[in-house]
Amino acid sequence: MSDKYYFEELSSTQKVIQFVWDLVKVVLVSLAIIIPVRYFLIQPFYVKGASMEPSFYDHEYLIINEITYRFNEPERGDIVVFKYPKDPSQYFIKRIIGLPGETVEVRDNHIYVTNSDGRKMILDETTYLEEGERTISKTKWTLGPDELYVMGDNRDYSLDSRSFGPVSRDLVVGKVWFRGWPVWRLTFFDDVDYGL
Repeated sequence: MSDKYYFEELSSTQKVIQFVWDLVKVVLVSLAIIIPVRYFLIQPFYVKGASMEPSFYDHEYLIINEITYRFNEPERGDIVVFKYPKDPSQYFIKRIIGLPGETVEVRDNHIYVTNSDGRKMILDETTYLEEGERTISKTKWTLGPDELYVMGDNRDYSLDSRSFGPVSRDLVVGKVWFRGWPVWRLTFFDDVDYGL
């Protein structure tokens, strides 16, 4: 007997029960797929504010890769979403400037990074900062084994590590992977090459 004839032989009550059962199966299968993806792999993020302009503008919609840092270490230049250290209910988006064990010094409109081997370099940020963008501050931090130094690309309008200090790695939610909105700015994000 084919499914078509089987369904026609059912009473109206049985048809309703069959429909509800099919609906429940679809919902359960969908949840079994969506929940792990949403909570363990990727997460949406909505940009608020101007701290990352021109890389990201207010009201842009991003997809955050949550799994990358479970298997890989953060890299300089990665754009990350993290919980604000002074209020973990707030989420910030910034670029990683300093890595664990490094010393980051901001002075004279430059960022000086000294790695754990004692090698000092001036960070070349021309690939993502607008021409003429200045990094005004005079700070110096030596990062602990699980700390990151983060800054917004719009330096004059960014609340970042220059103000609140390093970010503990366990506060990092994930790495920005994709911009989905607005449509004309759809972008997958690659790693920044500092030529170091």
